[in-house]
Formats: sequence, structure tokens, C-alpha cells
Amino acid sequence: MCGIALSLSGVHVLGHVGVIADGETPAEQETDLQLEGPSIADVCEGLKRRGPDTLNTETLYLTAVQSSGDIQIDAGVKDAVPGPCIKIDFVGALLSLRGDRPVSQPLKDSAGNILIYNGEIFGGLQVQPGENDTLVLMAALGSCCNCACHATSSDNPCACTTQDTHGVHKTVQETLSALRGPWALVYWQAKHQLLWFGRDVLGRRSLLLHRPSLSDPRFLLASVASANSTVSKENNQDVHSFQYWEELQCGIHSMSLNSNKLQGTSNSSFIGLTQLHEWEDPRLRKLVTWDRQHFDPSNFTDTLSLKTFQQVKEDTADSLLKVLRRSVEKRTSNIRKRQQESDLLEEDYAYTPVAVLFSGGLDSMILAALLDECLQPDYGIDLLNVSFEGPTAPDRISAIAGLAELERVSPSRRWRLVKVDAELSAMDSYRTHLRSLICPSNTFMDLNIGTALWLAARGEGYVHNTQDGSDLNEDRAVYKSSARVLLVGAGADEQCGGYGRHRTKYRLGGWTALQAEMRIDMQRIWKRNLGRDDRCMADLGKEARFPFLDEEVVETLLDMPLWDIVDLRLPIGNGDKRVLREVCPTSPALAFVAIKLFTYLITMLISFSRDFKTMDSLTPDALVKYSSVVNTDSQIIHYLTPMVLNKMYTRDERSTFL
Repeated sequence: MCGIALSLSGVHVLGHVGVIADGETPAEQETDLQLEGPSIADVCEGLKRRGPDTLNTETLYLTAVQSSGDIQIDAGVKDAVPGPCIKIDFVGALLSLRGDRPVSQPLKDSAGNILIYNGEIFGGLQVQPGENDTLVLMAALGSCCNCACHATSSDNPCACTTQDTHGVHKTVQETLSALRGPWALVYWQAKHQLLWFGRDVLGRRSLLLHRPSLSDPRFLLASVASANSTVSKENNQDVHSFQYWEELQCGIHSMSLNSNKLQGTSNSSFIGLTQLHEWEDPRLRKLVTWDRQHFDPSNFTDTLSLKTFQQVKEDTADSLLKVLRRSVEKRTSNIRKRQQESDLLEEDYAYTPVAVLFSGGLDSMILAALLDECLQPDYGIDLLNVSFEGPTAPDRISAIAGLAELERVSPSRRWRLVKVDAELSAMDSYRTHLRSLICPSNTFMDLNIGTALWLAARGEGYVHNTQDGSDLNEDRAVYKSSARVLLVGAGADEQCGGYGRHRTKYRLGGWTALQAEMRIDMQRIWKRNLGRDDRCMADLGKEARFPFLDEEVVETLLDMPLWDIVDLRLPIGNGDKRVLREVCPTSPALAFVAIKLFTYLITMLISFSRDFKTMDSLTPDALVKYSSVVNTDSQIIHYLTPMVLNKMYTRDERSTFL
């Protein structure tokens, strides 16, 4: 994973990401602010935290030269020249996770093409074990053409003559559309004077955009906003850089540079015409529209016997489990071991390349169990749990119980529950930095979520001792997770009906309203969630990977009838995320039945805690009786009851029934 940035000056940018008619950005029109942008040094400071291994820049100057009566681009200029010219700065910071050796960016080939890339290739291009996927992508893009024949027929590719001709060549759009996995990139295609940039179909890697404006005419792209971006207008310092940046729309964008002079302008001699291209792969277009064929059971005319219906449910769960397991395996294999990790000789040390953001809920339990299946048995697994309420937080309670269940089903694994305790009031010293990470998101919820993700990625806390509930760290010495890959459950709630508002939509508008709400969630997840999440976790030199947002997983869920995924006719903790609960029994080797029942119980206890508090009959015996109704092991109830009651009641209240 990397941090990337591009600064383009000397160009009047037109098109969908260019300036508007009067030269002001929408933010400047609405706020009347003059926004002072970051310097390249400021940008580099932000990127160094994302890519702590190396940081490099490449600067390209393009100048207009007279040739045969036409104005052309001369890409051979290496230094600033007098007169109009285009200046392009490429910046790449590296977090090396794949390949036998680090590969610094920007990459430049013999043809003058330049690539800065932040992502992982999990399909679409063949990446051998030990091979660096950035080099593979650079080679594939270097063989791409942009000939006129592709503009009329993608089914009739040409055999372009290049220095490394191997027959048929694809376009950049076709190559990028074939990729599977998270990515954001900028690619200069020298032969055609085309600047390509974009994000994967789901937006799992951040890329921010600054449109040229009166106060800052540069065209900027960056993985993260600089903390030093300021607002120059007096009395508006609190606005910071939230109006300066915006999330770049997912997709493949291009900018064609030519030297047509603008009439009546003095600040630029060049035009950059931008275009948003459609995904060439129809399977990706399906993910964009997020259309589901069957979402209302009343319109489903097939009649199934009970036996057949049960078989369909089992097949659905089995197919999802298979693609989820593949998704986790792809995201946790071929992680390069750093030298300092190879040199560790402590007897009790367990190499821990991957950690899970862990609440003990259904999503994180499934990820942890699948990771246990996919990871080498002598590797450790860190479970990172953040609490702003100490040991009484519901997520801390469920995480401790979840650890016990994982240790029961996989006792030979070195599990570490890392308890990250924090108070929001104690985060004031980090607030400016955290605001720059969530930018352009700017709500209190964004800040709180971003803070929790940042703390989890930092991985500093106390290791839980399962034997007596204490911390394993002597004298409460802080343990710091060395895992540089983080598995995150993002996308599970959006795709499987896990939010409370999904139940509200269903109650008000039925299956059609539920499908529409879930579609909105998925179509805006890049803007509301994933860019922010990537920036907050990558700031600590960690890479977030999202198994539930693998293209194959999303497509598999889209092919299922909605009522097999979520059935809100059923109670909370049963109908929501139904398909994930059905997944559990299909993996007997890991005792997923126990995990399913356990996570079901946790969800029910936490979801109904307020309702329970109003009941006169709330006692440990009552909870045990309740457990028999949902077929849950009463021993788990007895284990959890004191913690749940401690959270729900004061000491005086507890004394009335304990």
C-alpha cells in the first residue's frame, strides 16, 4: 500500500472535474472563502505516514514547440523553462507488503510512462508469489494503446506496433476494468499525452481531488489532505481544508493535454480535457448499478417444498462461505516479512502479520475464524478492540467472550485480544490531525468513527488474560501490534441489512423500500465510509482490507434473493444479516455452530438491553430461561450476565435482584 499525490499546474482543466464557468470551485461560491492549498512539502508530510518505507517524487515539464505548423507537446524537458509550460509533480510513499523486495514509486519506464499506485491486485492480472503487483501493473499499462479503433469497437482490438509487441493490445480502460482488488492510481501515458487517474469500483482506497480555482489554479490529487492546508480568509480558520478537497468519484478518469491557447486568458496556454470512462467489464457495471433480480418474495412465483427450500438456504450459505474464505485467503497470503520481524528470536514470539478489528460481533467473529483457517498455524492473530467506556462497554464485553470462543475452537492458535482503552476527552491533542484525516468528511460521527479506527490501527493496548480476566502485560506495559494488514468488516451491514434504519425502511415501505435503502448504502459507501476509513487506518502505516467488499463476494450476494440475505419479518438478532448467521453451521471444522449461537446471543443481549431494563423479571435465572428459547448454551449466559448487568445498572440497582 502507498500514499500517492499529483500536482498539475499550467493547465486550464475542463470537463467533469474541471473549473466551472467563473473559475470558482463550488466551495468558494458557497462560502466566499479564499482557500490556500498545501505545498508539495505539506503533501509529502501527510503521505509519509501512510508509506513509511520510502518517499520519492518525479517532476515532469511539458512545453509547446512549433512543428509542421502545429502546436505539439514536447515531453522531453526536464527542468523549468521560460514561457508557458505544464508542470506535473508525482509523489509516491511506500508501505511494502508484497514482493520479494520493496519497489519505490513513482515508477517510470523507458517509454516515459509514469505510475503512482496505491492498491493490491487480487485478480485480473497474474501476480506470482514473490512478485510485486505494482511492477506487473506497470508492464500491463505500458503495453496499452489508445488507437482510434478502440473508440468504435472494443470487440476488435488492434495489434499496435510497440517496442515490445506481443500481438493484441488492450486499452488502459480495459486493463483497469479487469483488475480485482482495491486501488487508486495516477498514470501518465506519454505516447498519447494522456493523464489517467481513478479509484476502484467500490472506492476502497482514498483519492481526494482539488479542482482548480481562482485562489489555487492547480489540479491536485492526493490520498490524504495535508494537515497544513489552511483558509486564508480572516475569521474562518475553523473551516480548515474541508471545502478545499472532495472525494474523487470512483471510476476511470482521463485528462487529454493539448496546447490550444485559450482566448482571453493569461494564466494558461494549455487545455486539459477530462473524461469519465465507463467500466469495460459488465460485471463491474453490475456492482455500480447494484440491481438485484429478486427482492420481494411475494413476486417470486416458484413454489418450493420445505425440503427443497432448506436445501436452497444451505446452498446459499455454502456459496457465500466459499467466496468469503477465498476473499480472506487472497488478502492474507504473500505478505512480505520485514527484516526486523525475521530477526526476532524471542521464544514466545508469534509472527503476527494480520490483525482483525474485533468487536466480538458476528462480522468480526466470522473474519477471525476464517483468518484462522487461512493463516499458517504458527502465526499469531491480534484482535484489536477499542473502548471509550473501559471494561463495561458492550463491544468490550462481547470481544472478551468472543476471544474465549475462538480459543475454544482453535486452542493452538496464538490469539491476542488487544484492549485499546481511550477517552474522547483525552484525544484533544490529536483532534487537528484527526480532522485532517477524515477531511472532507466533517461530522461529529465521522470524527468519532475515525478516531476509533485510528486508535485500532495504532494497536497499542493491553493483552487480555483469558484465565483471570486481567492484562497479560506485566505492570500494564503497553503492547503494540506489529500487524501491518488489518481485516475490517466494512460492507457487511450495508449488504446484509444490519442497520437499524433498514428495519425502519422495511416497516414503512416493505421489501421495495428495504432494497432501495440498501442500494443507496452501497452506492455511497465510497463517499461516506471507505475513503475516510482508509485514510484513518493508513495514517499509522497499516493497510485496511475489506473481505466483505471483495468483488466476488458483492456479486454473490447480489445474485441471492433479498429475503435469503435479510428477513426483517424476524426479530432483531435473527432476521438482520440472516445469511451470515446461516453461514456459520456450514463450516463444522471450526465449530461455527457454536460461534453462530454465541454471536446470536451477544446481539440479542445488547440489542434488547434497554428493553430488559424495564422488565421486573430481569434476573440471571430469567436470562437463562431466555437462553433456552433461543437454544443458546446457558453457561455462556451465566458467564455474561454479571458483565451485562454491570453495564446496565448501578450497584444499588443490582443489589435488588442479585
